[in-house]
Amino acid sequence: MTTNHDLLDFALNATWEAGRITLGYYQTRLAADRKGDNTPVTIADKEAEHKLRQLIQARYPEHGIIGEEFETVTGNGRYTWVLDPIDGTKSFVSGVPLYSTLVALLEEGEPLLGVIHMPVLNEMVYALRGQGCYWNGRRTHTSPVDKLADARLLVSGLNYFGPKQAAWERLLRATYFQRTWGDAYGYALVATGRAEIMLDPALAPWDAGPLRIIMEEAGGTFTDWQGNVLTLASEGVATNGPLFEPVLTLLNP
Repeated sequence: MTTNHDLLDFALNATWEAGRITLGYYQTRLAADRKGDNTPVTIADKEAEHKLRQLIQARYPEHGIIGEEFETVTGNGRYTWVLDPIDGTKSFVSGVPLYSTLVALLEEGEPLLGVIHMPVLNEMVYALRGQGCYWNGRRTHTSPVDKLADARLLVSGLNYFGPKQAAWERLLRATYFQRTWGDAYGYALVATGRAEIMLDPALAPWDAGPLRIIMEEAGGTFTDWQGNVLTLASEGVATNGPLFEPVLTLLNP
């Protein structure tokens, strides 16, 4: 009988295998194509996701798969894997180490486990429902900061807020300092207590896959900008927990 811990062990090993593929292409001046939304994609993205799918379909052929680079696989409806082989491809093709491989498993639409793996940094942040959040094998928690004036605010980029620009600027003025340590790396920093707030005005399903369970099991929150708890969200706000209400108040005055 397969247990949840078996599923987590499989996810950790599969994510590591996919991350290892990306390392083979890292800092090699790899060419990138542009997709329809102007985001880059490389052979490393495709090979890493292919490896993840290969491993899943060999071990759990009845499971569904949602991934960034290939078509959705409909499974038996109970379990669905959500895959992002390289989250932060712009960092990856620039030779910057702040990219991640993301794997999540949903059970009947609700998050069961999530993994954020930063291959170059050799960091793995992961969570299993009801079992807490771990950072390279050690239990980890969000920070206890409870004042916005002391908070570290992260974002993936500075020029894509559009109609949410005013909300971003309110939060920017209220926080201690801000950095573009973004994409999934930013969420990992919040989950491990190295920052307090991470914002994304737009997310794809595979970007968001592991974020909710990791943040919640670490003691934090992951919602949309209105405070709704979502798993495959189209936008994201992560907080350390104590700052959830103050952040939502500034985003939605």
